Amino acid sequence: MSLALYRKYRPSVFADVIGQEHVTVPLSNALETGRTHHAYLFSGPRGCGKTSSARIMARSLNCEKGPTPNPCGQCQSCTDLVANGPGSLDVIELDAATHGLVDDARDLRDKAFFAPVHSRYKIYIIDEAHQLGPGAANALLKVVEEPPAHVIFIFATTEPDKLIATIRSRTHHYPFRLVPPGILALHLEKICDAEGVKVAKGVIPLVVRASGGSVRDALSVLGQLLAGAGKDGVSYEIAIQLLGFTDDALLDDAIDAIAARDGATLFKTIDRVIESGHDPRRFTSDLLERLRDLMIVDALKDSTANSILRDLPEDQMERMRNQSNRIGAANLSRAADIAAEGLTQMRGATAPRLILELICGRILLPVGDSSDAGMLSRIERLERAENIAPPTASAASATFALRSSETRTAELKETTNSAHSISDVAPPAKTGAVNPVGEKQTESAPNTAVKAHVPGNFDIAALRRAWPDVIEDVKKRRRLTWSLLSASAQVLSVDADAITIGIINPGAKESFERSESDVILRNAFIDVVGIDRKIAVVVDPSIDTNTPAARETRTSEAPSDPNQLSGAALLMQELGAQVIEGK
Repeated sequence: MSLALYRKYRPSVFADVIGQEHVTVPLSNALETGRTHHAYLFSGPRGCGKTSSARIMARSLNCEKGPTPNPCGQCQSCTDLVANGPGSLDVIELDAATHGLVDDARDLRDKAFFAPVHSRYKIYIIDEAHQLGPGAANALLKVVEEPPAHVIFIFATTEPDKLIATIRSRTHHYPFRLVPPGILALHLEKICDAEGVKVAKGVIPLVVRASGGSVRDALSVLGQLLAGAGKDGVSYEIAIQLLGFTDDALLDDAIDAIAARDGATLFKTIDRVIESGHDPRRFTSDLLERLRDLMIVDALKDSTANSILRDLPEDQMERMRNQSNRIGAANLSRAADIAAEGLTQMRGATAPRLILELICGRILLPVGDSSDAGMLSRIERLERAENIAPPTASAASATFALRSSETRTAELKETTNSAHSISDVAPPAKTGAVNPVGEKQTESAPNTAVKAHVPGNFDIAALRRAWPDVIEDVKKRRRLTWSLLSASAQVLSVDADAITIGIINPGAKESFERSESDVILRNAFIDVVGIDRKIAVVVDPSIDTNTPAARETRTSEAPSDPNQLSGAALLMQELGAQVIEGK
């Protein structure tokens, strides 16, 4: 049987204690200058080094060359008190949970006056000191206040407020803290190297996340993963399943669906979460954490977000930047509030899946939210719909408005003459069927022109000109696919086998392939262009989405149906706004 990692790698000197420099440095200075106290109180969360530091303190005090912050490691006291050593008769460790009675305190007080066996000090380490009963604590009060010269007390507790004030006031209090993620991750990587086990990328951050900053918890989790490692080491998939965290792919699919307001994809993702055995509470918690990360990415537009969101690969950061840009700050804040409220409702719920689905439904429907957050979310969507509108549409409208009256009159006459010539040759038709046929012919004219050039000659220029129409058709089919392509994709090439689409970042490409959006795009090309080719997607970071040619491929979030309201009319209907005419 192998030794547990938290015992095998327990520190023996203050220099080996990680993340507690605010405690180890003052204690080392006190040992160096000889200004030690007769009673100490070490407090802090579990697994952060309180008991280990108490043992190091005892080892440093009883070293033959001490008191010193650097024990020699050769004398009897040092060898007895080394990590996982046999222990010393002069260092007594007590658990207050089992020695918290008055009789136990009286026995300790009587034995404290006896001199140590072979060491300089007799040191009492009382763990979980907050569990001392009121009678036992009061019985120890006098000896803690005025102990013999050879006695030192070290109290360790996770709840210092429960220790009576009369004892706390007679000690030097050193609060321990949780270890920062970056420091803990480096420590775990060193242990993995020392154990000679390969660990896949992303496993160490999962262990750090599961530990919550506790070194002992982190080593326990890491020991479990290393014990079950195969020939290739610890894989990311096994770590995800064993620790119960949600796969990043499921979170990305859910966030992409929220960004595109695609309810069908979002609820299918929830079904995949349940079918894969994930806990709905855990998924909701992970979703809330992802929304928090997106809010940070949205607030820190540049690369400084890496300083807060550590241990995230660059492709993941790029994917999160894309997601935050598509959702918006107001929608992110509202979604986080809804997820946090739903997570609270899940505690003790008998149907957590139902609550998760209701959470997703509320996130997708800001119209039904009458709160300030819902109103702000609707305003943001309207603003984004107006700002993302394609410049080509406005340019075309301006061009049409600037046409001379003579030109429009000539066009009208030409159209009238053509209609008369057709009516003279063609047989009479029903009055009600004339207008629909004319409209259908007018709408299909551009598509016919494109079909004449693309299929036979593989005209890439014509295909790029038709790209906005293809994107608009994709929008009618699936909003998730449209959201991935509208602002970060471009047609690169076309041949007899495939149409190659370039996407600006790997995250969008991965989401595109995982959601089977190639089928949607292929069908759109068939309907709009009349060309049937396999869709190939590649990552092309050189695509500049700010050029005029790239902006022409973007599609507004305004409704595809021209009969639907948008702009000022939509603001008037949804928010009761009024148009104020300037003088």
